[in-house]
Amino acid sequence: MDLLALFFKTILFRPYVFVFLAAFLFAAIQLIGWPRTWRFWLISWATAFVCEYSSTRNGIPFGWYHYNGSTLGQELYFSNIPFMDSISFSFLLYAAYCVALCLLLPIEQSSPAARPLLKLLRFDLAARTRWSVLILTACLFAFIDMVIDPVALRGDRWFLGKIYYYPDPGWHFGVPAANYVGWAVVGLISLAIYFPLERRLPHLPLPASVTPRLLLGVGLYYGVLAFNLGMTFWIGESFMGMSGLLMHLPILILLMRRLTGSRSASPTA
Repeated sequence: MDLLALFFKTILFRPYVFVFLAAFLFAAIQLIGWPRTWRFWLISWATAFVCEYSSTRNGIPFGWYHYNGSTLGQELYFSNIPFMDSISFSFLLYAAYCVALCLLLPIEQSSPAARPLLKLLRFDLAARTRWSVLILTACLFAFIDMVIDPVALRGDRWFLGKIYYYPDPGWHFGVPAANYVGWAVVGLISLAIYFPLERRLPHLPLPASVTPRLLLGVGLYYGVLAFNLGMTFWIGESFMGMSGLLMHLPILILLMRRLTGSRSASPTA
């Protein structure tokens, strides 16, 4: 009963995290169904937790950092890791996966008369589980943390709170480069485990184009990005905010051009 009460206190204490989690579950079930969604969530959460548990004890793979336990009793912890922190990896990885798919999935050729507003992406099994998707997803996953982690490190200046610190602050607004390498490692391991399971599960009955369903995940990616950029500017870190904005703007432009560009592209463009 104490654990259940603490779980509900965590939801009240971190409502924004659970809004993003709910958005992830809705978007993922629409695209890949519940059997794949819970596997994706469990694999990514377990991988993130193990990596965080390891890093806070031996510095691998994120480098050395420590949770200070300042919110013990206010939110749920697993060992020394806040529950909300490890579950965040799951919805961020799924969101990065959707952005990568929008950039790499084959494009269906549409008739000139139809002229759809957005290009029609084919959710081909081989295409969505290939190595290029795995690597790009891991990169986008680490890339969004280059906005999240600097502002989270300043959590005492907004409602996150000062929950962790780096013994040896790094070059990127106090965040060590090893942290971003660790995020990429979590993404690579999670998808390397998930993709073989994805290939063995029953075929998904999907429409010819999954573009609208993928955009739910893309919206989650940019929703989280906007939230963290908003917090960055709110605490007065304008240079840090502009840096994050300019880092992600080229990806957004590339994404928009691929989905709305010339309809004469080949089916495998």
